[in-house]
Amino acid sequence: MRTEGDTWDITTSVGSTALFVAAARALESAKAEPLSSDPYAARFCRAAGGEWADVVDGVISGSHGQQLLDGDFGGYFVSFQGARTKFFDAYFTEAIEAGVRQVVLIAAGLDSRAYRLPWLDGTVIYEIDQPKVLEFKRTVMAQAGDAPRAERREVAVDLRDDWAKALQDSGFDPTVPTAWIAEGLLIYLPAAAQEQLFTGIDALSSPGSRIAVEEGRPMPQAVFDAKRREERDAGHEGTFFTLIYNEQIAPADEWFGARGWDAAPTRLAEYLDRVGRPVPADDPEAGPMVDSNSLVTAVKRG
Repeated sequence: MRTEGDTWDITTSVGSTALFVAAARALESAKAEPLSSDPYAARFCRAAGGEWADVVDGVISGSHGQQLLDGDFGGYFVSFQGARTKFFDAYFTEAIEAGVRQVVLIAAGLDSRAYRLPWLDGTVIYEIDQPKVLEFKRTVMAQAGDAPRAERREVAVDLRDDWAKALQDSGFDPTVPTAWIAEGLLIYLPAAAQEQLFTGIDALSSPGSRIAVEEGRPMPQAVFDAKRREERDAGHEGTFFTLIYNEQIAPADEWFGARGWDAAPTRLAEYLDRVGRPVPADDPEAGPMVDSNSLVTAVKRG
């Protein structure tokens, strides 16, 4: 269970979810016709070792391996990560084409976009996350001899603290357009922290700035509590439901739309259909989760 002021490294608590996502991206990348390709995802998993290395080598071990490689949930999650990566890569491609040269990855985790997207000359990418998570990524990439394709600046701060000040202390310029992303983040924040995050993004964004977020409608509380009990009873505590908050301040398109942004939500179920990876609505595990999720982008008006 989450506690106030809790912290983590790459293999514990919320930090381990970055490896879960990286493993799914690696499995998607290995397909004959992947929706998206992340050449660094498997490297992160092998560097972490244990069940994470086993997963990318097709071995089922541990609770995460079972979820990713065995059963309907695994198939859904890998497709979901492939689709989500494809969607947000396209978002950044549009930002690059619009000339944006300042990027902020909020709760960057093992996002490798600083290393694999064709950034414009002069682009600065700020990665916000827990210190040990950022250290793991930097170490793994440096040991392999890979350099980012833009200037990469780490902002080691907890999002429940004054991240906006830490970002500006790292050189962030609020007077130029920024491309922000909060991918796979909001469910790990209580509603008050979501409000703080959105308010900070809005305050630091000049006209022409962009935001991309993934969000999900809260479950009925009784259903959420049951899911937590099931996770604990199955020995999977700390995998998903015991790490997240079942809260939402407001749909992102409505929140940003009311503050001068042109926002467009895309239902995850519709996007999966569009890219040829539909999930049956009657799937007892994947169906409800897919149906509740949306991918939202917005541009701030001048």
